[in-house]
Amino acid sequence: MPDTVLILGARGRLGAAVVAAFAAAGWQVLAQARRAPTTQPHPRVRWIDAPLHDAEALSRQAGGASLVVHAVNPPYTQWQAQALPLLCQGLDVAERLGARFMLPGNVYNYGAGMPPRLLPQTPEHPDTRKGRIRVDMEAEMAARGQRGLRSLVLRAGDFFGGEGRGVWFDLVVARDVAKGKVCYPGPLDQAHAWAYLPDLAQAFVAVAARDWPLGLTRLNFAGHTLTGADLHAALERVAGRSLQHKGLPWGLMRLGGLLIPSWREIVEMEYLWRVPHQLDGADLQAFAGPVPATPLDTALRHSLAALGQLGAGAKHAVSGAA
Repeated sequence: MPDTVLILGARGRLGAAVVAAFAAAGWQVLAQARRAPTTQPHPRVRWIDAPLHDAEALSRQAGGASLVVHAVNPPYTQWQAQALPLLCQGLDVAERLGARFMLPGNVYNYGAGMPPRLLPQTPEHPDTRKGRIRVDMEAEMAARGQRGLRSLVLRAGDFFGGEGRGVWFDLVVARDVAKGKVCYPGPLDQAHAWAYLPDLAQAFVAVAARDWPLGLTRLNFAGHTLTGADLHAALERVAGRSLQHKGLPWGLMRLGGLLIPSWREIVEMEYLWRVPHQLDGADLQAFAGPVPATPLDTALRHSLAALGQLGAGAKHAVSGAA
């Protein structure tokens, strides 16, 4: 009898990738979302439309799930009001089910003073609202460990690849590759952590197959660490052409943030493009064994093709790749 996983926020960017990875690995997947898709993506996937705030109804429909993946991520402008309450709702469901609980993490916890190499045990000194919220979320998970919950945070860098749009890579960096342009938000000589979503999703599956200790476990997904120059050069290789570089007008965005809430929230995290950082994945490797690491050019080629940023011939080549 295969294990069963409940994925909360299954139609989001990460949620969709995790649904596909668990189903491909042979798990029974219960995919929770406010709106189920019109087509069934996989015979192992069953969609659940019970709202997250109704823990009783959701846990009743998800009976038998031994793992809950919390892929719920509110818009930046609603983080202050929603991120922690939504997490608590997900934790409530996991406790009702007697299931383990997984949360995708990020580097916000560490703050602008973070060292270049980040370990799971690196001290956390958040200096933004969103960083403090992330620390509070993990503190809540640790507190529930006192009541018997086994939970795990898998930290990763900025997403790229997978289905849909809505992250830095899609909306800023690679938005105009087909027009011969790359927009990089920071200095070209500083390292930045990236996570190719199909690889990250498979890392979730690998971690889920292991035994977890009681309480909260933290692990880092190494992904790809690239300077802006590294990424620009790789995009040129994949696109097969020279690409013009342009930066992001942070000064203008700071002014605009006085009136536009979404700009204000984005500007708060501008330091992530100035402060070099790399996630050390050694603890993850020790915990779960080797995790997928798609070669950078292959990952970028698939990502650009999905965004319509490569020519028809390139798309055809990608679709036929192993």
